Amino acid sequence: MIRFAAASFALSMLTAPALAVEFEPNDQGFTEFNMPSGNIGCFYIPAGGTDVYKTSDGGAELSCDRVEPTYVRVMLGDSGKAERITNVGDASCCGGDNIFEYGEVWSEGPFSCISSTTGLTCTRGTHGFSLSRTAVKVY
Repeated sequence: MIRFAAASFALSMLTAPALAVEFEPNDQGFTEFNMPSGNIGCFYIPAGGTDVYKTSDGGAELSCDRVEPTYVRVMLGDSGKAERITNVGDASCCGGDNIFEYGEVWSEGPFSCISSTTGLTCTRGTHGFSLSRTAVKVY
């Protein structure tokens, strides 16, 4: 009976719903959050852009950088597939106070992300990306 209870508890922890989190935009109008590892950081730009940055199509944009083992940026806009950028000219990742803890879910505009110990996964409908130390996937 004790084994069954322990197994049941472990299973419920694996299937428990993630905790939704909200981050306030900074005084420049965009939202920034970082993974607890300090290796991945993201910027969310709302539709219409901000006073300091306008997206290429005027829609919302999610941009996430991974520092190690190689620096890479993934961008997801209002439409189409995510784009992987390996030659990042303005590399600046992973500062700020908003920590996207493992097990949390964040949603804003058309985007949703989940933070886990295996990496970050973000989607917009059927398109999205995942970032970790071991892989970068865009779809």
